[in-house]
Amino acid sequence: MDDQNKRIHNILGKECEHNSQNTLTYFNYLKSKIKYPCMLTGMEDFPWEEKYVIGGGDQKEYEKLKKDNPSYTDKYELLELIEPDSWGDEIFAKARRLSDKKIFAIGLSWLECTDVESDNYQLIDDYAMWHTNY
Repeated sequence: MDDQNKRIHNILGKECEHNSQNTLTYFNYLKSKIKYPCMLTGMEDFPWEEKYVIGGGDQKEYEKLKKDNPSYTDKYELLELIEPDSWGDEIFAKARRLSDKKIFAIGLSWLECTDVESDNYQLIDDYAMWHTNY
């Protein structure tokens, strides 16, 4: 078992499948470990951006939509983690876009820390790997 999987098992125990209880457990763990300030950016294009990034979407329309929607190219400050609802399978980040101070709720698994040397980087990267692969 690699180090990342070991860290996830240390958080969730033997049963690490992706379910609402484990999401809540992961939320409580991250809430106690994340250090502020925490700067974030998108790990890859957000779902709404896919047709513009991969191709087929009008680039002028994309630039206009980016003004009102969070983009993976933006930089954010993490304000807080939002507790998942009872059936939720995602932890959301309440994040302020640095360029215009707009606040968004963005799935934490879509984000990564901009400071690869911070403890937050590994915490969020491990969560994203768990969310995507378990």
